[in-house]
Amino acid sequence: TARHVLEVDAPVLELAGLRLRAVRVNEGLALEIANATGATIAYDVVTTPMPSAGCDSAPWLAFNAMTLPRDQTETRVECRWRDGIALAVTRVETLELAPLAAWYLNHVPPAVVGIEPRIARGHHAPDSAGRCASTLPQSVRSGLERGEIGWRDLADFYARHRCETYHFPLGYRAFDSDGARELPAVDPGM
Repeated sequence: TARHVLEVDAPVLELAGLRLRAVRVNEGLALEIANATGATIAYDVVTTPMPSAGCDSAPWLAFNAMTLPRDQTETRVECRWRDGIALAVTRVETLELAPLAAWYLNHVPPAVVGIEPRIARGHHAPDSAGRCASTLPQSVRSGLERGEIGWRDLADFYARHRCETYHFPLGYRAFDSDGARELPAVDPGM
């Protein structure tokens, strides 16, 4: 995705089946994320507030950082409000989900699929979702940092596997089509 800059009162930005809009919410700059697809999706919107000072102390709103039902909207606080602040959108990815896949993914803490702490702190899973371990193994974290593993790989895996039972195998990559390989996916020797 090319870099796009969003300011409050700017036109809606449409990318990857999402409608994105910068809004002011109380004392914060927020991103309104609307699902414009006809399906429930997993989503990842990577942003950088400009300037970014004070963003970690911004008041947060509860929202689901993992899945977005069709025709629904989530609002997440990005940074503390100040005049002239804008939001750079650097990557947008979505993944269409079946109901069971959405249920599985809603059990996964955002950090497990690589969502940064500034965003993940506002995450509130649906009431029906339990919580899986929120720590990423160092090997997965390193793979994310090097670009060898991406959000789509992790989201696809946890949409197909119960996080309470299965751990992400380093060789796993997102399916290109249904039935692309045998499930469950496990590391060799497991």
